Amino acid sequence: MSKKNFTGGLNSLLGEKPTAKKNTKELNQENALKYLKELNKKVGRPVTQTKEITKSSQEGTKENETRATFIVNEDLLEKLKAIAYWDRLLIKDVINTAFEETISKHEKRHGTIKPIPTK
Repeated sequence: MSKKNFTGGLNSLLGEKPTAKKNTKELNQENALKYLKELNKKVGRPVTQTKEITKSSQEGTKENETRATFIVNEDLLEKLKAIAYWDRLLIKDVINTAFEETISKHEKRHGTIKPIPTK
């Protein structure tokens, strides 16, 4: 059952308007709204990334990065993870180094790599 608010006294019964005093329910609603507005504020460093995203695989990545999925031999993957762990590196950094070394060796033997023609 809700409580009755008799703060107006006789003046409210006789027709005079009570003073502009807010009741506790209104104050609680205002506090709740202020709290929700504070929650919606973004916290932390503002995003300064101006990268143009052309594929969904680029979302959440840094400049010149994209997300890719590969099927690999399980033993090779475990060794790669061990290298990253013991060298205190990110797995993506170990993979990037491996890609760079492989591409460098290929270019030394065969010359620069031609891009795949677009259709």
